[in-house]
Amino acid sequence: MSAKSILLKMISRNGLILALFATVCVGLITTTYFVTRDTIASEMKAALARTLNQLVDKSLYNNDVYHDCTIIEDAGLLGSDKPLQAYRMRMNGNPIAVIFETIAPNGYSGQIKMVVGVYTNGTIAGVRVTEHKETPGLGDKIELSKDNWINHFSNKSLSNPAIDNWAVKKDGGEFDSFTGATITPRAVVSQVANTLEFYDANSNWLFSATNNCNQQVSK
Repeated sequence: MSAKSILLKMISRNGLILALFATVCVGLITTTYFVTRDTIASEMKAALARTLNQLVDKSLYNNDVYHDCTIIEDAGLLGSDKPLQAYRMRMNGNPIAVIFETIAPNGYSGQIKMVVGVYTNGTIAGVRVTEHKETPGLGDKIELSKDNWINHFSNKSLSNPAIDNWAVKKDGGEFDSFTGATITPRAVVSQVANTLEFYDANSNWLFSATNNCNQQVSK
């Protein structure tokens, strides 16, 4: 057998091995997904429940929040050109609050994803950051686990402070920033104000909008 034939045979055999290896890997990944997807979904639901109950006490609402939400879109005020979700809380059918998914697009290191709870009177129930890439030790103080700063939004509204004061103190507003990090809190303050403006402009239909929580929302 010539050297060329031997080489071609080796290449063919190695190619077959690689193809078999790739098939096995794809199979393992697919199997893992189907085995773990229910667990992952349950963990995500539990994490959402913890977050919602941090913003609005469970004693204040008795509806199934996960199936009482509606898809919302407003790239200008909500910070994303993709659909987001608004979770509605009711007590015996009466509106109590809305929890908005919202995104600050201009953080120091990119998008800052948040949930903002707003009571029906337009005051903030609370704010939590759900995902970000801000600088550890500086910008990450927007996380409740790192600093209490995020709690300063509670009970604020578009009139408390006046809309012109919805800015960090460095920009002439009411809100503190972090030493060595102004861009991050500036982005969060601005986006929370935008979310309040969205609620103010849309409060009339939010609680009567179609339930569509089961739709797949592209993040």
